[in-house]
Amino acid sequence: MSYSEGETRNVIVSNGSITAAEELTIDHNLLIDPKLLFIGSKIGEGAHGKVFEGRYGDRIVAIKVLHRGSTVEERAALESRFAREVNMMSRVKHENLVKFFGACKDPLMAIVTELLPGMSLRKYLVSIRPKVLDLHVALNFALDIARAMDCLHANGIIHRDLKPDNLLLTANQRSVKLADFGLAREESVTEMMTAETGTYRWMAPEVSAPTALPKWTKKLVYNEDWSFFLLLISLC
Repeated sequence: MSYSEGETRNVIVSNGSITAAEELTIDHNLLIDPKLLFIGSKIGEGAHGKVFEGRYGDRIVAIKVLHRGSTVEERAALESRFAREVNMMSRVKHENLVKFFGACKDPLMAIVTELLPGMSLRKYLVSIRPKVLDLHVALNFALDIARAMDCLHANGIIHRDLKPDNLLLTANQRSVKLADFGLAREESVTEMMTAETGTYRWMAPEVSAPTALPKWTKKLVYNEDWSFFLLLISLC
């Protein structure tokens, strides 16, 4: 399924995923020619897609290929999620956010970003056990995460899946960058949201409640301080 530039589609999906009409448009300037992409070996996999090492022109990149779904409703919801992720990633630039290069809509839904040579923060913390991070390094990581969050929040974006798996180390292992905007939302979104969004272990208690949260709890949903607090503990 593909859409022409400027086309919109009304999408209504149960369980609070999408409850109103959303534009599925992506600025033409953000789209890249799939003929310039070479997809190599798989380096990661999540609920919504797979990540491959690849090449875009003369760049070594990470290519996130998203699932399209098997039903009309599922395809519409996933395409809307894809467009939202692309548009949000293109809006923000910061040294502690993974750099966005562009996206493809057809024949694959794919997002192209910089490929960081380091591992995820989770894998790094596991690899140094039983040792712990040097205090100076831990403080630098904490500041990196805080700066990334501050940039997103200043642009009205809530990541909603803040955890060590989504923080990638740079080559010198002295800095981290926040990745994966698949669950991110704009702060202005007002639809009822299902509570179970993100990774359970890293959610605030009020967010991990098993029921949809009413509008008055919106600020609680969008409060990522709890996830940040848990990250700080994991760095110690």
